[in-house]
Amino acid sequence: MLKYANLTLLILFPVAWFAPLLRAGIALPLFGLSEISIISGLQELWQSDVILALLVTFFALFAPYLKTIGLALVQFDLLAPRALPALHLLGKLAMADVFLIAHYIIVIKGVGLARVEVAWGLYLFTACVLAAITFGHLVDKSRPAP
Repeated sequence: MLKYANLTLLILFPVAWFAPLLRAGIALPLFGLSEISIISGLQELWQSDVILALLVTFFALFAPYLKTIGLALVQFDLLAPRALPALHLLGKLAMADVFLIAHYIIVIKGVGLARVEVAWGLYLFTACVLAAITFGHLVDKSRPAP
């Protein structure tokens, strides 16, 4: 069952990448809010700050997806269990992106010049990352010690 729960993350992560993370706009009631997803945010970052775009791309896209694929390979005995510590590290790096997004929300709300509302995609992405970390620990505990 754990194998298939992990495989669902291969579908849920891309959904989370395109889902709205937050709605942001000018802090005036007449102006509407624009929705920002991980993908739309990355598109903007690639135009303005390539280094930050590379970091966010790795933390938000590659780290969680590679961890999920690697864990599936371990679960189906296609990758040695000794790869689990590296997979755990990838899960922790993916969590860094959640903290980065939360930090931006706090800073923007603290300045008061813009209005920010958290959208369902942030919860979905966070849940996917936490599920991937949890699945990794459960697989680690279910493996017999060498």
